[in-house]
Amino acid sequence: MSKIKLTKGELKKQRDQMKQFKRYLPTLQLKKQQLQMKILEAQKILSEKQEVLHHQIKHIEHWVSLLADPDTDLMQWVEPLEVKTGKTNIAGANVPVFEEVVFNRVDYDYYSKPLWVDKGIEEMRKMVSAQAEVEVVKKQIALLQKELRTTTQRVNLFEKIKIPECKDNIRKIGIYLGDQQANAVGVSKVAKKKVDMKAELAEIG
Repeated sequence: MSKIKLTKGELKKQRDQMKQFKRYLPTLQLKKQQLQMKILEAQKILSEKQEVLHHQIKHIEHWVSLLADPDTDLMQWVEPLEVKTGKTNIAGANVPVFEEVVFNRVDYDYYSKPLWVDKGIEEMRKMVSAQAEVEVVKKQIALLQKELRTTTQRVNLFEKIKIPECKDNIRKIGIYLGDQQANAVGVSKVAKKKVDMKAELAEIG
């Protein structure tokens, strides 16, 4: 802790700082609570999305042998070209929001491919989209947790360091100024007595 000046100006500065810290603290505490709540909500959504993904993976297991057929290679139509995301602000944190997965346009000779190819592409794309959505929600949670750590550090800084420091500084300055005032009063009384004694001696003389 840096050394403080034991002056009235410093006393005002410390009081103003403490007021400022106390004014910001409830906002930070509210933000911390909001982030904790949003993280729990996002973790619930993640669990739901992972369940959808797991279901989709199980659903396409019977397609695996067909997908391995070189004559029915579907990868060019199920590999994502782009995962589109938006942005939203959650309790002060900018996080990604899943929008869609962009795939290559399906273009093949319908007469040379088996009838199940369309359905196979559709189901594979559902799985890829589900995977992408899971990853986006994971990023959301990671960013919210980072923001929560930062906010918690600030709350602790204000609660445990800055406000107690200001209180202690105000107390020290108050004691010092009180002592100075008491000394000044004492000196003034002594001086007044001397003046009074001189006046009395002058009258006698």
